[in-house]
Amino acid sequence: MSTLDQLTSDLTTAMKARDTERTGILRQIIGAVRFEAKAGSVEKELSDDEVLKILAREVKKRRDSAQIYTDANAPERAATETAEADLIETYLPAQLSDDELQALVTAVIADVGATSLRDMGAVMKEATARAGASADGKKLSTLVRAALS
Repeated sequence: MSTLDQLTSDLTTAMKARDTERTGILRQIIGAVRFEAKAGSVEKELSDDEVLKILAREVKKRRDSAQIYTDANAPERAATETAEADLIETYLPAQLSDDELQALVTAVIADVGATSLRDMGAVMKEATARAGASADGKKLSTLVRAALS
């Protein structure tokens, strides 16, 4: 079952259970996925990887919003954003640990033959492709930069 099918199924279940919070969040996520599919001149069928990237982007938006609300002394809104991000994360694959990310970066650097920071773009491209949605891009970038310095 694809991720979008799973989201749609869970939306139906949440609606039947009259779980308004979960229903609202799932509708937002499905809307974001459908918007992305219809973006451009021709509607396209999104692959599961593309759907997972959209979900990861939605989690990041909510985490950033939660941080802004926390800084603005609005803990109720921050808690809401965090809860939404936690729900969306349940549809994402498990994140790689720091050790697994470090091993991935080391392997990619060896495979690409990178020796300096000038090669960071090639390393990041390959590392992002291998890690997919199971790695945070910012953390990956930090590890690559440290390894190439």
